[in-house]
Amino acid sequence: MKQTLYTCTAVAEFINRYTENCRKVNKEPNIVTLREGTLGYGNMVLMCDGFKTAIIQERYLNCWSSGHTIRLYNKTPKKYLVLVKRKEEEYGDD
Repeated sequence: MKQTLYTCTAVAEFINRYTENCRKVNKEPNIVTLREGTLGYGNMVLMCDGFKTAIIQERYLNCWSSGHTIRLYNKTPKKYLVLVKRKEEEYGDD
């Protein structure tokens, strides 16, 4: 299955909409950067109670550019729960 690639601007707008929608219902989104990006946002997980989980991944195109994929899940995959937990333990967040 071919995935759509998004620009940095589109990803920024998606993150802003996601956080605004969470805050509209008085919930604080949990945004975790799993890997820093080189040309973009890297790998990120966006979670919020009552909302789908969003996984953003930076994809290499060539040495000058990259794109991003955004996948939405009804339930957070176990793989990403483990990665988020490790990252939060690394930085001492609760």
